[in-house]
Amino acid sequence: MTDTISREKINQRMQNKLPTTIIEVLPKQYFDAEHIPGALNIPHDEITARANAMLPNKNAFIVVYCANADCQNSSIATRTLKQLGYNNTFEYVEGKLHWQQGQLPLVSTQEEDLNE
Repeated sequence: MTDTISREKINQRMQNKLPTTIIEVLPKQYFDAEHIPGALNIPHDEITARANAMLPNKNAFIVVYCANADCQNSSIATRTLKQLGYNNTFEYVEGKLHWQQGQLPLVSTQEEDLNE
């Protein structure tokens, strides 16, 4: 069983600027179209190959999400990260759709690139 986190708790951490690594585990095209601001993209089937390079701090507070509660990618990725030693990892089960329904911002990769 994976540890879970709520939309409210994620938003609170973001508002309080608490160190939080957010990972969307959907394929790149979905991430590029829209994602939670500041999120990284590591598709669930690439977690094992890319985790060490993209997530050097195994003690980081990590939130993993995918499309919605029916999507199992975040559950798979969260379990994999925990197996790799990332013990402070939480699944946002309801995912991107729930975030959007809460009227919280989503950004495209293009928008983020313009703001850098």
